[in-house]
Amino acid sequence: MTAEQRLKELGITLPAPTTPIGNYVPWRIGGGLLFLSGVGPQHVDAAFPTGQVTRELSVEQAYQAARLCGLALLGNMRAALGSLDRVAAVLKVFGMVNAPAGFTEQPKVINGCTDLFVEVLGEAGRPARSAVGMGSLPGNIATEIEAIVLIRD
Repeated sequence: MTAEQRLKELGITLPAPTTPIGNYVPWRIGGGLLFLSGVGPQHVDAAFPTGQVTRELSVEQAYQAARLCGLALLGNMRAALGSLDRVAAVLKVFGMVNAPAGFTEQPKVINGCTDLFVEVLGEAGRPARSAVGMGSLPGNIATEIEAIVLIRD
């Protein structure tokens, strides 16, 4: 089953790419790789989950925020490549979690994104990964995630 077929089977609708809020582009392609800029979590009503994990958000709410980042990244992959079926592998994910000092469950939060990638892309969605805590993120968003993808010819 292809990634596009899996999306339909799972009933997942991907968001359209958003306009960057700074002086950058959502993605760049070079050397057979797709480099995806960091994205925040955005609901369909354009609201962003905000706050620090354990203060304003639970780990589960932050996991859901990371899943929203994953949906945005998949939407950007599709926009950049024309189809998710051109994704050979998600090579690397860098996940940032808005959390206070001492928080240690960043991997559980970023699983929200990488669990989604595996649901949609199968083993090709299982990346090398970093999950780190940040004292703050732009707009106080809960998570920000970027990725590097190997393109299938």
